[in-house]
Amino acid sequence: MDYVIMFYEPAQLFADREDPAKSGAYWGAWMDYIGALQQSGLVKGGQGLQGPATATTVRVTDGKRQVQDGPFADTKEQLGGFFMLEAPDLDTVLEWAARSPAAAYGCVEVRPVLPPMPVPG
Repeated sequence: MDYVIMFYEPAQLFADREDPAKSGAYWGAWMDYIGALQQSGLVKGGQGLQGPATATTVRVTDGKRQVQDGPFADTKEQLGGFFMLEAPDLDTVLEWAARSPAAAYGCVEVRPVLPPMPVPG
């Protein structure tokens, strides 16, 4: 089954990514995790995301499009990236989620991916 694991980080860590004094430790922890995850053979894809300040949120209310700069909601943690994994069971994915750097200072959300929809016709 396919799962997505999404990494939520406090806003300060997005700034730490760019701070020369702090970025080495930040990226080092992620590179170790990513390397181990890649070696597991579970990874189908994934990507880190630019900081929340680059986000744009779109809503349609009463048929009118509303565009807001920034993430959907003001929260303590923002989505920083994700991986899609193909794993035999949820427990395997939860083990990898717990190993991520984000689990220690933010949170990691795990969701099963919907199966492909049948093509009409």
